[in-house]
Amino acid sequence: MSDLPRKAVTRTAKLAALPLGFAGRATWGLGKRIGGRSAEIVGRELQQRTAEQLFKVLGELKGGAMKFGQALSVFESALPEEIAGPYRAALTKLQEAAPPMPTSAVHAVLAEQLGEEWRELFEEFEDKPAAAASIGQVHRAVWHDGREVAVKVQYPGAGQALLSDLTQLSRFARLLGPLIPGMDVKPLIAELRDRVSEELDYSLEAQAQQAHAEEFAGDPDVVVPSVVHQCDQVLVTEWMDGLPLSEVITDGTDEQRDRAGQLLARFLFSGPARTGLLHADPHPGNFRLLADGPDSPVEEWRLGVLDFGTVDRLPDGLPPTIGTSLRMTLDGEADAVYQLLCEEGFVRESIELDPDAVLEYLLPIIEPALAEEFTFTRSWMRHQAARVGDPRSPAHQLGKQLNLPPAYLLIHRVTLSTIGVLCQLGAAVRLRDELEAWLPGFVPEDEPPGPDITEAGTVLGAEAGTGLGAEDGTGFGADLGKEAVEETTA
Repeated sequence: MSDLPRKAVTRTAKLAALPLGFAGRATWGLGKRIGGRSAEIVGRELQQRTAEQLFKVLGELKGGAMKFGQALSVFESALPEEIAGPYRAALTKLQEAAPPMPTSAVHAVLAEQLGEEWRELFEEFEDKPAAAASIGQVHRAVWHDGREVAVKVQYPGAGQALLSDLTQLSRFARLLGPLIPGMDVKPLIAELRDRVSEELDYSLEAQAQQAHAEEFAGDPDVVVPSVVHQCDQVLVTEWMDGLPLSEVITDGTDEQRDRAGQLLARFLFSGPARTGLLHADPHPGNFRLLADGPDSPVEEWRLGVLDFGTVDRLPDGLPPTIGTSLRMTLDGEADAVYQLLCEEGFVRESIELDPDAVLEYLLPIIEPALAEEFTFTRSWMRHQAARVGDPRSPAHQLGKQLNLPPAYLLIHRVTLSTIGVLCQLGAAVRLRDELEAWLPGFVPEDEPPGPDITEAGTVLGAEAGTGLGAEDGTGFGADLGKEAVEETTA
């Protein structure tokens, strides 16, 4: 690949090849079965070939196509194992690697952005990229003051490619169904399009990352690299090593999985309270586990956080409605929960629902908030997906009638993605501790918060209960079986 493919006709043809290629392989599979091979063996081969093509096309295109692939990956834990298995390895690759941009193109961008004498800013600069993402790739370097740094270089034409990809993907979104069976991808693509301008603006990313770096400086649980330099298409931050979360998912010990899950929940949902920002790209490639030394016990490891290109700005923190409705649901207050949901726009004025049915719908989803410690598993996620995703089920029908107000859209996606990652980790998380410490409204005003605020951090259960969306992206139920239960890569 000589450059990031930018011509719309070229990118459209590559994207169109995904559903067409699946159709061709399905015909091939039928022929194999007629020839006497078992359906199970042929099915596995068919899924593996589809996964390989998915990674190849999305990885080569980068841009919106790769962003879409990353979004799909986190929801693989909601799919049946016979479907999820062949895709898991291929989609996971999107988190940490993709075909690199040519060295000459990297140097051209650096010269344009930093000046012809750009090499003088670095003591060392590695031409081979350390990582590649949807709109840029990262190079390891040493800044002129001796600090190890990560240099993120935006692909030439990334903005045009990002918009073009997502536009084309939305046009044949339903044709992508065979790639990830059971998912309605259109709402996901629409939400990704809404964030394009922010994703491309490195000044906004630098501001968000530095705000987190300053707030979490010296924190015993979370590490965020500081920003060193920023311009339109180049972002330089401090370098951070560590064990990628994707490796913890595939090979981590139980202790590492639990520590990673607890810290992931704590960071993602304490962030709004501490910075007024919600990190909104929680796929495993953006996180690391950091040990202070070779003999450091796992319970003292910290979570390293990367990539602040997408954030939700919540100056007042997470909406109190989430915590209040969650608390009342746990207490079985059906009428009070229903009234609050109506007041906040989760139930349209033209619709009347049975409060007890709404409560019954919500309780299984917020199960993690009931226990002192809850183990997130793929089987639990699949059960929830089946419950609210089956068009024949009462839960699906009720969920389609619920509404997701615009202010909750990104919180909804972040929460579902986080749940997906926790299920991939198989992490045991003390969720209630986090809710009591960080979620406004969860603890009544006349009661003190939980005793240990350092154990804080997540609205997962609450969001799963008040933000699950329908096929059109406006409801909050059928999503878990479709869009959420639809994604992002692991």
